[in-house]
Amino acid sequence: MKHLKTLQCIGDIARSGSIRRSAERLAITPSALTRKIQDFEQELGTPIFERLPQGMRLNPAGELVLRHIRDQISDFERIKSQIADLSGVRRGHVAVACSQAFAHELIPNEIEAYRKQHPLVSFTVLVRDHTHAVDALISFEADIAIVLQPPPAPEVQPLLMLRQPLCATMSADHPLARTRGPVRLRECLRYPIALPGRSLAIRHLLQAAFVRASLPMQIAVESDSFEVLRSYAAREHVVSFQIRAGIPFDGSNLMARELDERDLPQTQLVLAQLRGRSLSVATSKFVNQISGSLHSRYGGA
Repeated sequence: MKHLKTLQCIGDIARSGSIRRSAERLAITPSALTRKIQDFEQELGTPIFERLPQGMRLNPAGELVLRHIRDQISDFERIKSQIADLSGVRRGHVAVACSQAFAHELIPNEIEAYRKQHPLVSFTVLVRDHTHAVDALISFEADIAIVLQPPPAPEVQPLLMLRQPLCATMSADHPLARTRGPVRLRECLRYPIALPGRSLAIRHLLQAAFVRASLPMQIAVESDSFEVLRSYAAREHVVSFQIRAGIPFDGSNLMARELDERDLPQTQLVLAQLRGRSLSVATSKFVNQISGSLHSRYGGA
């Protein structure tokens, strides 16, 4: 256990780049932390940090040690979770990276349902765009990620993939809300639009469709916050866009119509983990729960 604490200290210094900052966060003196690192380097037989005027930086040997640290801490959390299971008490921690589309309702609902059964399990939710969610898996910041159209990455292992339609969203009294069925993109662009920001995966899908359609558009609001876009769409006769699984069912004054697939084909929702990583019992149970919920609501692919 003492060895594990030293590994955690090394990981903290690698993140902060500073003995002083890490010592403050770990509630020990800088000199004591320095001695821990020096003792570890002496035992290892090689330095793992470059001492620079602006702070500490891992050298190539240190990068290998950091990978080992992440594996050790991950395995230790998994063992703690399994031991807790032996005693009949479900404990543990689950770190989830998710696209903004799922942060408003899907993930909070699933955490609430899980914690009703296992109140001793805690969660960290990292809201990341599709690219940075993959980075969070690779850096061990997140155990699992649920994202829209993630970039190809050999390190990522999909656990569930669902096809999702993109929807036009508007207020309940908007003219487009008076009819049902798929709506063409040209119909949406007759009205001002509330457009997702360039950092969001949906924006890239829409941009390609706009280019293909060669239709003029009037942007009323552009934001990288879906909460802002939803809120504004409920206030004015604008059209915004969201995938089906990201549309809240909270009684808000928001209506949705699927975009016609001739204009914009369905996209991919992906639940994933880092390839080769052993998930804790708590995380595995959460994966099973959220997979079941998504299959039940949207079907599988």
